[in-house]
Amino acid sequence: MNNMKPLPSAVSVLIVDDEPGMRSFLKKALAKKFALVETASSVEDAEQLRSRCHFDLLIVDIRLPGRSGIEWHEALNDQERRSDIIFMTGYADMDVAIKALRAGASDFIMKPFHLEQMMKAVDRCIERRLLKRENLMLRREVSFNQSSTIIGQSDAMTEVKHVIERVAPTNAVVLIEGESGTGKELVARQLHILSGRQGPFVPVNCGAIAPELLESELFGHSAGAFTGAKGNREGLFSFASGGTIFLDEIGEMPLKMQTALLRVLEQRTIRPVGSEKEINIDVRVLAATNRKLSEEVEAGNFRRDLYYRLNVLDIVIPPLRERPEDIVELTHHFTCQLAAELGVKEVVWSHEDLLKLQQHEWPGNIRELRNMIERCILLGKPPAEYWKAQPKAETLGESGYPLQWALKDVERDHVTRVVDVHGGNKSAAARDLGVSRKTLDRKYKEWFGGEADKEE
Repeated sequence: MNNMKPLPSAVSVLIVDDEPGMRSFLKKALAKKFALVETASSVEDAEQLRSRCHFDLLIVDIRLPGRSGIEWHEALNDQERRSDIIFMTGYADMDVAIKALRAGASDFIMKPFHLEQMMKAVDRCIERRLLKRENLMLRREVSFNQSSTIIGQSDAMTEVKHVIERVAPTNAVVLIEGESGTGKELVARQLHILSGRQGPFVPVNCGAIAPELLESELFGHSAGAFTGAKGNREGLFSFASGGTIFLDEIGEMPLKMQTALLRVLEQRTIRPVGSEKEINIDVRVLAATNRKLSEEVEAGNFRRDLYYRLNVLDIVIPPLRERPEDIVELTHHFTCQLAAELGVKEVVWSHEDLLKLQQHEWPGNIRELRNMIERCILLGKPPAEYWKAQPKAETLGESGYPLQWALKDVERDHVTRVVDVHGGNKSAAARDLGVSRKTLDRKYKEWFGGEADKEE
């Protein structure tokens, strides 16, 4: 029987402490157990590392130069707090311990400590994390099974649905192309549901897994394959046996892994890291990208032979701006769905509101539309009020903004649009805008007052 529960060696850890000796001590101990262990001496260094790689576990000293560990963690939004965190401190202060736990700490350790204490705390975090991952996958499966219908009656979406119905019963590889937020995973899940395959649907975000861990995550590893690999571990391809594996953001996959994937597609076998044994697989492969893979091929970033192997059958999902006739149906669908999820009254949309929704460009596509609807519901603002600041076509200047707007109005409009594009993730928006998260929060408080905190 397949076991979805990965061994701890696949977990990535970041240690943040301004004491070189402590960083070295912990890294040496944890590197024996985990494949990826990084260190940082400050919050700023830690943020740079986290911008390049997701870490499952953070071990953070509370007292750090500049911002404290607690201040840093409190400033993160819910999306960025996906990492578990163990706080350390050399100050026996119960108030600090309570504050750390309120900030979302998984554990709290006093310095000096025995290594055994730290390892037990780490093990507890990992066990909880693996349990949460299993529960999340089960909840997502239930959620998507309940709302897996593809919304839209436009000619473009009707064609997409026809293609899905034609190719779903086959075992062919399918490449799903479309901008961010267009619903590529929903299409992949629909292909799996209609395929009749009895195994699980396993989504993998190729851009969210550290490159050095991706091969082990996908193919598994044998005991002793690398430091910390104390036992055999099944990969996600094995877990998807009899079902479908969905490789999202395939354009982010490193070239080395592209070679390995091509071999899997051609031979229908996988080889776990550190093993000489080939394992036959019965897995359908679906891939998705928001990039122009043909351009990535010409730039040398994507293998030409893999591109041809993936592109035998492709489904192109049009952006929302190219199918405005679907926006009314999507709006009613999300309004009903979100009101039920949030336990609040449905927003009533006027004809004028719906017309303005259809005229909007929606650079963030369906994800942006859903985020906007959720914002209206949570803030209790009628759609007309949300859209009243939208410019009329005849008042626009060359910049695309009304000529009568002050600079601060342009700034507010641009910033909120960028936040919308990122689905409400202010930290991601701040990175695109070239400002700190703190600056963005300050701006939101200036513009929206006490309502700013509800924008996440």
